[in-house]
Amino acid sequence: MTNRGFTLFDTAIGRCGIAWGPQGVTRVQLPERDDATTRARLAAAGPAGEAGDAGAWVPGAAAGVPEASGGEPPPEVRDAIEAIRALLRGEPRDLHDIVLDLDGVPEFNRRVYAVARAIPPGRTMTYGEVARSLGMPGAARAVGHALGRNPCAIVVPCHRVLAAGGASGGFSAHGGVDTKWRMLAIEGAPEAPPPTLF
Repeated sequence: MTNRGFTLFDTAIGRCGIAWGPQGVTRVQLPERDDATTRARLAAAGPAGEAGDAGAWVPGAAAGVPEASGGEPPPEVRDAIEAIRALLRGEPRDLHDIVLDLDGVPEFNRRVYAVARAIPPGRTMTYGEVARSLGMPGAARAVGHALGRNPCAIVVPCHRVLAAGGASGGFSAHGGVDTKWRMLAIEGAPEAPPPTLF
């Protein structure tokens, strides 16, 4: 990848966003209530998922929200988009081939994200299990904090990490824990509650 940009794309759970730079995917955003909000959330963080200049991704930002990616995503990003779409349709896709640029992300968070990326679709771990796998059995709360700052949702599948006893724990995406359970249900995770009829 030789440029920076972002785009929105349709999935089974709504329009997601993806941003990229020369070293890989820098951010993946779950759907928000509308495209403008998704764009704003995508653009409001820099490459490391930290607060940044909302107009830094591409030129031509209006009211601090970029309006276009400035061109077609590179092939690696198009492949990532297709893999994410397939996973959110219920196909058991492994997203390990998606190269992430986590420059600026704290080392502890990177370690947490590596463990989360190893959880296969339809499976889950608890915050405590992730902490133990890092050799830090008392760090469940720190694991939750790191996952709450995950800049690449879906690719780093933080939705597959639950609280003890199968409780949902938190989820910062639009829709909160309902979105988390929906994603787990799509993947066929046994912990996901059955859908309800209204």
